[in-house]
Amino acid sequence: MDSEVAVARVNGGGSGDVAHCGAERPAPARAPRAARTPAVAMLAMAGRLWFVVAVAGQLMFALYISVLYGGAVLSGNLDGFNTVMPKGRTPGDTLGNATVYTHLFFAVLIILGGALQLTPQIRRRAPWLHRWTGRAYIVAAMLASLGGVYLVWVRGTVGDVTQHVGMTMNAALIVFCGYMAWRAARARDFVQHRRWAMRVFLAASGVWFFRVGLMLWLLIHRRPVGFDGDTFTGPFLSALTFGESLGPILLLQVYLWAQTSGAARGKAATAIALVVLTCAMAAGIFAATMGMWLPRMK
Repeated sequence: MDSEVAVARVNGGGSGDVAHCGAERPAPARAPRAARTPAVAMLAMAGRLWFVVAVAGQLMFALYISVLYGGAVLSGNLDGFNTVMPKGRTPGDTLGNATVYTHLFFAVLIILGGALQLTPQIRRRAPWLHRWTGRAYIVAAMLASLGGVYLVWVRGTVGDVTQHVGMTMNAALIVFCGYMAWRAARARDFVQHRRWAMRVFLAASGVWFFRVGLMLWLLIHRRPVGFDGDTFTGPFLSALTFGESLGPILLLQVYLWAQTSGAARGKAATAIALVVLTCAMAAGIFAATMGMWLPRMK
């Protein structure tokens, strides 16, 4: 799906937890919460702010996919898949076309499922929904990642080999983190399950982070810097392809460390950094919405 970013740019695009997979059992007693100090409150508020902004941006992306590609299906104009994606639909390539269709369908399911899985109210009040949504989420994320690998290496897409390796690494992270989340749930280790579930969410959001990061970069520089807009290659794009999943997962590790650390300064510093990064993410979402998504939905 990264091909659509390149085409949009060339065409003037503009400058919780996954399911508890084990059998029904009584939930273990919750560990006592940390004292509600100002630093703890700051960190919690920063985490909630990041989640709300991220989910809002991802829902806009899901709406864009649904309107652009779902509209092409409903209208019977399957050539509409080529409006943005250069190889969205290739006559005679039945397997490749089917992979594109299912990849986009799973992308919407993953976005919606991720929002449901990491919403604590749903996890507490409708655990059955959390479990079944989580199972579907992991399966959809793994299938979408494997389909993405096929599209990159067999069907072909824009970018160079370095970017293709980065996309493949992202797919491998999705599969690995999904397996670890499932394994922790089976072992009833819900602390590790929650952490692996958040890693799945971040890795599965890699293509979204790529678009947001690219459009933020273009918003700042007002032109392609560090890459060629025609060939869609260059050091910035190579770094962004690896950073789309490694960066958020690294940030999560810092956040988890701050949660368990007793150092108030560490919590406060992490909260401030997270708010700054959330503001940058919000700017990237705005740029992607106005420069790439909304124009394609008209």
